[in-house]
Amino acid sequence: MGRCIFFHQCVKIANKKIDVMSVNYVTKETFGQMQAELQHMKGVERPAASKAIAEAREKGDLKENAEYDAAKEAQGMLEAKIKQLEGIIATARIVDESSIDTSKVSILTKVTLTNLNTKKQVTYQIVSEKEANLKEQKISASSPIGNGLLGKTVGDIAEIKVPAGLIKFKVEKITA
Repeated sequence: MGRCIFFHQCVKIANKKIDVMSVNYVTKETFGQMQAELQHMKGVERPAASKAIAEAREKGDLKENAEYDAAKEAQGMLEAKIKQLEGIIATARIVDESSIDTSKVSILTKVTLTNLNTKKQVTYQIVSEKEANLKEQKISASSPIGNGLLGKTVGDIAEIKVPAGLIKFKVEKITA
């Protein structure tokens, strides 16, 4: 496990330092969606992939069977997705939205910011990577902006290095 660089990224549990970026904080709803997606992949997509391989195998010589190769590749990609989702679920921690601390920016808080360069205001919700969706104004806590905002309080200025350069945000409001 990597070293915790920022104080707000680390927590102590049973006297062990834990990097919170290795934990996926999610809402109960998102956790349920992930479990349903995993169940669908294992119960529907996996048997379909096996059936496609069996059907392609019946068509003859496997050395020159492009359909067989494609079916095996699709199965491999599905198994990789299953393993990835299992890992996310294994490290998921359900956050009770009613107990969110709004004194500082943290996972699942909504933060209203003013971009000091453009003077435009924007509101983002800080979420896990799995829930991130910029169209819904949900940004990942591990993204440069999300990570740069963690631990900030109302009135703080966050200087965040992004690929386009340095952006300065003023934290205007934090809500649950």
